[in-house]
Amino acid sequence: MANLFALNMTQIPLADWINKFVNWLTQFVGFFNGITNFIGGIVNGFQAIFDILPIWLFIVIVLGITYWALHDSKHWGLMLFELLGLLLIANQGYWRDMTQTLTLVLTSSLIIVIIGIPLGIWMAKSHTVHLIVKPILDFMQTMPAFVYLIPAVSLFGIGMVPGVIASVIFSLPPVVRMTDLGIQQVPADLVEAADSFGSTSWQKLMKVELPIAKSTLMSGVNQGMMLALSMVVIASMIGATGLGAQVYFAVGRNNAGSGFAAGIAIVILAIILDRITQAFNKNKKSSD
Repeated sequence: MANLFALNMTQIPLADWINKFVNWLTQFVGFFNGITNFIGGIVNGFQAIFDILPIWLFIVIVLGITYWALHDSKHWGLMLFELLGLLLIANQGYWRDMTQTLTLVLTSSLIIVIIGIPLGIWMAKSHTVHLIVKPILDFMQTMPAFVYLIPAVSLFGIGMVPGVIASVIFSLPPVVRMTDLGIQQVPADLVEAADSFGSTSWQKLMKVELPIAKSTLMSGVNQGMMLALSMVVIASMIGATGLGAQVYFAVGRNNAGSGFAAGIAIVILAIILDRITQAFNKNKKSSD
């Protein structure tokens, strides 16, 4: 009976509607070229810096940032792991691939912070915005990541820029959600105290709400960065270079060794980024 009912139903042309909408967007070539040039400039800037830095200086900078963030001699094991891990990446010939992957992750992370934090604050301040944005975030977070590649290629071509766009869409929701959560969890008595002292909305946000919510906010940034890193292999399917491309090529050649070697390099980079961002969060907690 259910099959008979399904056969008699008129199919909604959902796929055609979406295709027409994407085709309609392609007429705004100048707008999307501007976005491509802007993001491409950020990508090229990061990559130029990484290309200039010699390997030894890059490693020293990473170790210095880690030491400055941790301020604890108990974490020498992490610094040793960073040293050996980065040397292993260089030894396997994946150094530039690693910096290209890092460029994609840092560019995506920069964009999701610029967009996600103000949007999360707006959600926390406006019930209407919260009702509108929340289902959009649900859609962005649950839609299979491969689907984002199709319109990204149609609108931005192939290369690093559509890879960044797809990574931003996939990794933006945690930043927005955690910022919204952090602002809403600020104790009401502190907000009332700020109001009683005549603080403006901006002063209350910058001196009360954001400092208290910073721990939750940083957790969202950490999650967003890890999600952006998880997109590197998928983004390689539309021309994004880096370690993800090496894994993708290894799959095509049925080369398990190269695939695992490039995968281990991704794991090393993920652990380094995760531990450094967590260290900044823990350092803030201890200082509070």
